[in-house]
Amino acid sequence: MCGRYVMAKAIGDLVAEAEAEADANLELRQSWNVAPTTDVPIVLERLIDGKLHRQVHVAKWGLVPGWAKEASVGVRAFNARSETVTEKPSFRAAAKARRCAVPAEGYYEWLAGDTSKAKKRPFYVHPADESLIFFAGLYEWWKDPSKEDGDPGQWLLSTTILTCPSPAADSESEVLAQLHGLHDRLPIPLSKDAMAEWLDPEDKNAAELVEMVRAGADEVASGWELREVDSAVGNVRNDGPELVEEHSGLF
Repeated sequence: MCGRYVMAKAIGDLVAEAEAEADANLELRQSWNVAPTTDVPIVLERLIDGKLHRQVHVAKWGLVPGWAKEASVGVRAFNARSETVTEKPSFRAAAKARRCAVPAEGYYEWLAGDTSKAKKRPFYVHPADESLIFFAGLYEWWKDPSKEDGDPGQWLLSTTILTCPSPAADSESEVLAQLHGLHDRLPIPLSKDAMAEWLDPEDKNAAELVEMVRAGADEVASGWELREVDSAVGNVRNDGPELVEEHSGLF
């Protein structure tokens, strides 16, 4: 799964790496401890005057489907299991035509102890070359029925990150084997080519697209690194570059 991640790059760097465009007034808050329900950048494509435009927007992390009666349902939908995403009512409509990428510098995962009483140890997972990860995501627009037409807060843009089973335990790649031992789920990363296919707003065969990005996840993840970090990351009030510094859990 993916429950906390890092996105502290400047908007200009994000736009350049995503090969996207962004509104000049777009503002992103640096965070080394992004948590569900906070505002996060997403990358999506829109067809405008017959031409595709790749754009960066800000969305709330936790998908709120258009039919929801209240926005609070998004609290439970910050991740979407790829095995069922095309069937679940909360995600299936977005999987067909509202696909996005969620950029991150890396994410945190907690390694469970050998016993129920053993403390969990947090690890920071990130690309070895310090490039951005673009996770496969979905987005939705939700209209708040309590607000009047024209109210700038009437429409809520929200997002979720797709996950798949972790790499196999017998993977030849040391990193993939480590990821297997770290958690049984993996947020799905997109290669550059897969991202172009995934973002295409055309109403495509969602099941085939999901299978495509799942099939390429291990290859992208094999370029990652893991390092243990301090348990301070478990408190959402802690937010700073020190959270990704290496820490030994031995003491």
